[in-house]
Amino acid sequence: MPNIKTRFQEAVRRHLKYSTAKPIERAGRYDWFQAVSLAVREFMIDGMLATEARCRETDAKRLYYLSIEFLMGRTLGNTLHNLNLYDLCKEALIEMGADLEEVQEIETDAALGNGGLGRLAACFLDSLASRGLPGYGYGINYEFGLFKQQIINGHQREKPDYWSGISSPWLIERPERACLVPLYGRVEHAADKRGQYNPMWLDWQLLVGVPYDMPVVGHGGRTVNYLRLFSARTSEEFDIQIFNDGDYFRAVEQKIQSESVSKLLYPSDSVTAGKELRLIQEYFLVACALRDIMQRYLRVHQNLEAFPHKVAIQLNDTHPALAVAELMRLLIDERNLEWEDAWRITRSTCGYTNHTLMPEALETWPVSLLERVLPRHMQIVFEINRRLLETVSDRWPGDPGRLQRMSIIGESDPPQVRMAHLAITGSHSVNGVAALHSQLVKSELVPDFYDMWPQKFNNKTNGITPRRWLLKANPPLAALITKTIGDGWITRLERLQELEAAAADPEFQQAFSAAKKTNKQTLAGLIQRVCGITVDVNTLFDVQIKRIHEYKRQLLNVMHIIHQYLSIIEDSRFPAAPRTYIFAGKAAPGYAAAKLIIKLINSVAEVINHDARVRDRIKVVFIPDYRVSLAERIIPAADLSEQISTAGMEASGTGNMKLALNGALTIGTMDGANVEIREEVGPENFYVFGLTVDEIRQMRSAYNPRSYYDQNDDIKRVVDAIDSGMFCPAEAGLFRPVRQNLLDHGDYYFHLADFAAYLNSQQRVSEDYLKPAGWVRKSILNVARLGKFSSDRTINEYARDIWHITRPADATASGPGGRSPVGRSVNRR
Repeated sequence: MPNIKTRFQEAVRRHLKYSTAKPIERAGRYDWFQAVSLAVREFMIDGMLATEARCRETDAKRLYYLSIEFLMGRTLGNTLHNLNLYDLCKEALIEMGADLEEVQEIETDAALGNGGLGRLAACFLDSLASRGLPGYGYGINYEFGLFKQQIINGHQREKPDYWSGISSPWLIERPERACLVPLYGRVEHAADKRGQYNPMWLDWQLLVGVPYDMPVVGHGGRTVNYLRLFSARTSEEFDIQIFNDGDYFRAVEQKIQSESVSKLLYPSDSVTAGKELRLIQEYFLVACALRDIMQRYLRVHQNLEAFPHKVAIQLNDTHPALAVAELMRLLIDERNLEWEDAWRITRSTCGYTNHTLMPEALETWPVSLLERVLPRHMQIVFEINRRLLETVSDRWPGDPGRLQRMSIIGESDPPQVRMAHLAITGSHSVNGVAALHSQLVKSELVPDFYDMWPQKFNNKTNGITPRRWLLKANPPLAALITKTIGDGWITRLERLQELEAAAADPEFQQAFSAAKKTNKQTLAGLIQRVCGITVDVNTLFDVQIKRIHEYKRQLLNVMHIIHQYLSIIEDSRFPAAPRTYIFAGKAAPGYAAAKLIIKLINSVAEVINHDARVRDRIKVVFIPDYRVSLAERIIPAADLSEQISTAGMEASGTGNMKLALNGALTIGTMDGANVEIREEVGPENFYVFGLTVDEIRQMRSAYNPRSYYDQNDDIKRVVDAIDSGMFCPAEAGLFRPVRQNLLDHGDYYFHLADFAAYLNSQQRVSEDYLKPAGWVRKSILNVARLGKFSSDRTINEYARDIWHITRPADATASGPGGRSPVGRSVNRR
């Protein structure tokens, strides 16, 4: 039997010849990527089949994670690390005349998500497999992602993001598992043979959902689960009928319309057609997922009594909330269960994770739209709501306000279906994603539901996978940690605590600083290539990388930069520590205020970077097209992590965890998971500033931002500079809306109220950075104390408290003495 390296090389040669039809001497970089990926996929499939056999033999309860996004990033490098094959494959390719680093760069990021929601889902899939748990993702196989971001004259421009999902080497088509998805039609109010009400959904149109499986390898390779993604296809029956009628062009038109359902992530809902397509997308996901889940269950079980004991369904935010109505429909209409039995099964099976406290981000759908697109589901939602309000009225008689607040149907004009209310009512568990967030869900977002079902509500603080965000993203630091404490931290992140003993050791500090400098040099090279800007790796790298949104307050960061710039050119006062400010992130295409912030960042960069008076003490960089693979380059190089959202508006955040795990110190508000990070790393190793949630609540009604402008010369100078044309000499008035939002429209996100405190905290950052030994010690302690924020811990809590799933026999992914089936021992120490 050939050894692993020989087997891998033989597979690469075979795929070069038979999958790319190229002799090895003529193979290009893309051919090498395809061949290497397909060779690696063979190892993945071996593990996937073995994992499925274990689950089938033990009839294990399975978790199905429904999410509209999965931001997976690149697969090749991460899979090789999890299989413990990275170094072996690198050596094997060198012998074959190829470079693994170059091959990896060919891969595009899987365009299946946008931001934190999708990246969290990806981390969870990694942790499920690494913990040996039977958990599977369900999503949509988008042909185009959100968009590719280009920066042209400082403005964001959106280009199609085509990631070749169908031809990806990681996707395994499963046409035999295709699902039929009904839409539109009408409900006929009929009776069955017993005279019982028996509604019939008739005259629907059909979509077909074709599944594609993306294997997800746990660390050590023992467990390989999968992410099942559905592509929309038109129904052959409808095509045939139209062809028979001789209307070829109508058939083609219908095919294009049907397949548009999985064409694009988040189609614009600013027009009715886009809103309808988005609703169909969400139903397409849950209909395909639940049909597939039900079919798998019924292949083993004769009835549905054990369904909640073998199936757990988690709704990742409100996008999959229609799963409540769809599961009820399947149980009642297709499996002939009584309402009470169907409702018991549905609520026992579903769990809901809330990800936002912002009312505008809580999904609602017009009743009229749901009645037209999903008439039977709207009927079921009405009945769920009737029974809910009846229960509420019995418990709190004479309280119409409570009935109005809790109703699934909002009494707006036009009436709206509140999807969060549907998800809460139809689930046995409702969780937030950080301690503060979960408390605010109970006290501010849905207090009436908490009063009614306090046992449902719980917290599951988010986490990140250390395999991608430290082992893969930061090889210099990962190697140093492993050399110092062994490699047990890869699957037990709390082992990083052992680094505390070395935090003040000059030799370890020097090695830690060298790893950071290596990463900064790598990022500096990328910035030079992509942005044409030369940055000094000896400056403090101040990083804010996340979706561009007013509540995340990139504007507050820019205001501080402008303050520093004006201090230089008007006061001859230079910053104590030279800085390179690094931004990255996308704004939603229709979000004008966020896009204007991107333009402001780039305009400020253009002025500062070309002003000789600054003497390179400040550089500003906006790196376009933020994505997972870019984050993997930026995060290891960061010295300072900007987590400066308005308190009470960030549910958790995971970028804060990734940056801290890689040694960046945090400047942040008491918001989201910042609160818990500060508790873990110690307040002396975290630069906190700003108003708290309670202070903002108390100030909200009486807040007058103009008084801050009038009384604080620094604020006045910065705001006036933004509006003056200093940063847009050729476009007078371009940034006036920024001034208006700050002064005339109430400064909803409290930029001016927090500005002075932010400046003071930034001054402390500069002072500390000039004391290298103290700064490095703080940085090491941040790494050492981040063990809580592993997604492995989060998944263990979900599995124990919500899903009640366990590891099937012989599925141990790693552990003391655990061995990978393909590589070295994963826990040598």
